[in-house]
Amino acid sequence: MSKVEDFLSPEQEQQIVAAIRSAEKTTSGEIRVHLEKHTDLDVLERAAEVFHWLKMDNTIQRNGVLIYVAVEDRSFAIYGDKGINAVVEKNFWQNTKDLILHHFKEDNFTKGLVEGILLAGKELQTYFPWDHNDTNELSNEISKG
Repeated sequence: MSKVEDFLSPEQEQQIVAAIRSAEKTTSGEIRVHLEKHTDLDVLERAAEVFHWLKMDNTIQRNGVLIYVAVEDRSFAIYGDKGINAVVEKNFWQNTKDLILHHFKEDNFTKGLVEGILLAGKELQTYFPWDHNDTNELSNEISKG
């Protein structure tokens, strides 16, 4: 089994999916997590490629967020779509990155992702609140590559 497959247990994956569902109850933003073994690119560049590959740039409000993790490299990036970047301050993701990194440094990857997702949802709520017309435009499942 690869490091990507071993990174999270099925139970841990379900905790992360539950966090995405919970976060998306308060925002129209769409949050996804993608895991892959390694990237030769800058981690943010690779996150942008995966974001497009997953068609996350097709949401109505352009408010998708990808948390990308290169497992073997022990690196991650948070990539937000144009609709988010047009309205938030430059360091909008810093608190979320810091929280995830804190837990990752302690090898607590599930907790880092869960808490990062919940914080991202809370912070997105200010700019992209949920309303009754909101539909889930993207899968909540963890993608792997």
